[in-house]
Amino acid sequence: MKDDYVTWTPLRRSNELAHRQERERARRIIRLGGTLGVVLGGVQTTVALIIATSAFPKLGNLEASFVGGVIALVFGIGGARAAAGLLTRTLARGDELQAVYEQRLEEDAARRAYETRLTSAFDMANGEPEVLDAARRALQVTLGAAPAEVLLADNSHAHLEPALVTVPEDQAPGCPVESPAECPAARRAQVQYFDDSEALDACPKLRDRPQGRCSAICVPVSVMGRTVGVIHTLVPPNQVVEPSRLEELRILSHQLGGRLGMLRVMAETELQALTDGLTGLFNRRAFQNKLRELRLAGVPISIAMSDLDHFKQLNDTYGHDAGDIALRTFARTVKAHLRDRDFACRYGGEEFAIAMPHTSLDDAVQMIETLRINLAGGLRTSGVPMFTSSFGVVEMDHGEMLEDALRRADVALFEAKHAGRDRIVAPRLDSHAAVPTIVSPNGTNEGDSDQEAAANL
Repeated sequence: MKDDYVTWTPLRRSNELAHRQERERARRIIRLGGTLGVVLGGVQTTVALIIATSAFPKLGNLEASFVGGVIALVFGIGGARAAAGLLTRTLARGDELQAVYEQRLEEDAARRAYETRLTSAFDMANGEPEVLDAARRALQVTLGAAPAEVLLADNSHAHLEPALVTVPEDQAPGCPVESPAECPAARRAQVQYFDDSEALDACPKLRDRPQGRCSAICVPVSVMGRTVGVIHTLVPPNQVVEPSRLEELRILSHQLGGRLGMLRVMAETELQALTDGLTGLFNRRAFQNKLRELRLAGVPISIAMSDLDHFKQLNDTYGHDAGDIALRTFARTVKAHLRDRDFACRYGGEEFAIAMPHTSLDDAVQMIETLRINLAGGLRTSGVPMFTSSFGVVEMDHGEMLEDALRRADVALFEAKHAGRDRIVAPRLDSHAAVPTIVSPNGTNEGDSDQEAAANL
């Protein structure tokens, strides 16, 4: 493993400050070169005069100056060569610094352009699937044909699952890591570069890959400071990876984590606004809004209203904790019997409502009867005393107002309570006269066979 890449972190200084520092260094070197040249010339002249007067003490001032001038000339030629060399090196260093300065300008411009394009792509993405698609395209821009994938944690944060792959499935990197705790990049919250999968200090998950011997780059993805995934890509073994590519991967992981975090917070907030905190079902307002949308679209719907029998007595006898468990158990049983198109809500207290789009009254009654019978099975494993539930089921008439349909279902529920509880009442509309169908606890249909019993409700 290369240490330069294990803890690789891009330069974080301000660009303008760095550029000013580079220019000031060049100026100092040039000034130093000039000063040294002047000092060297003065020193050479002084040394020449001292040598002349020491070697020829009998010479007069004029002769000594002449001899000193000759010696200074000899030294001067050497000094000129030294000064020229110093100037050449100074200019070369200045050119080198200028090249570094221009290279950093180019790298900074490229980084800013990439970051701007990526931000724009994520801003235009509507929802998590489009964000992941933008991330896939960004990986292809940065890595070209190199296979890459993004692994993200599920809601429990205990398992990592592939969220996107940049190549066909049979060419995917195929990282076998199953949880963030198993991934070195996720644990260390640092970019990890493994230059050889067979090296002693390579990640164990890289060995025995179908691709054979390889190098790998792993970049952690964090949401609000918590590592929830990793960007994983493979390259040929011992391939040198440009720092600019690593910087783009770091930018991508940072922006991807931020965007996913924002979307998930928004989704959680929206879910909290739509659901009942105790049961996880829709709340009353969300349920009614969805029903109105379906009615505006002309979708036929059957509705069931339900109420837990003797719920107050259960609360008073066993406590509110037992009552909460009873509500959650009933909600869990309802959700287990709903189809994909059905939805339910906690309508208030111990009362629930179930909507069944594209369902006739007879089919709705059959569904609710199955739910009513299976409720007892759910109670045996919930740890609460046995209880039952009554139901009122209606099929919305064409053009009927939602409030009227809900009122009819509530009336049918009231009739089920008065008929003995633990049963279903399902009124049929016949020339605007309600003729109820009653399903008793033993599963018999009392309404169709006994109109008198229906009239007595």
